[in-house]
Amino acid sequence: MTIDPGVPAEAAGRTGQTDAEATGLLRSLMPFTALMGTEAVVAAAGEVRLRLPWAEQLCTASGVLHGGALMALADAAGAWCAFLNLPEGAQTTTIESKTNFLRAARSGYVDAVARPLHVGRTTIVVDTEVRDADGKLVSRSSQTQAVLGTR
Repeated sequence: MTIDPGVPAEAAGRTGQTDAEATGLLRSLMPFTALMGTEAVVAAAGEVRLRLPWAEQLCTASGVLHGGALMALADAAGAWCAFLNLPEGAQTTTIESKTNFLRAARSGYVDAVARPLHVGRTTIVVDTEVRDADGKLVSRSSQTQAVLGTR
């Protein structure tokens, strides 16, 4: 996932925005999140929280949220988190992602909470937990984002 460098990091943050405004920004930065129905809850350098409401079209057998939907949610949260930690003028793209699936999500919603583990000159590593509406861990992703355009 690549984040548009034309949007200043402070504009992509949560400061002074309603949830609807943050969700609109999320969907403009990453249009695929609109297709999934993703909502922004928090966007700051230290934590990005996105919510994905359960929807039948995002499911696999037996009404379970598809692993691809969970991974896309985690990738979007991680990418936004990395973006908010970039130096001025840089952009980011995912270069590696690893997800462990721990339980099924069959209703309600899931929240992805992304936090930076390492913010370096050439890479940013983000850890993202996806939890169900009861707070139970559904999946955990670790992703590495390249820092581009800093030369």
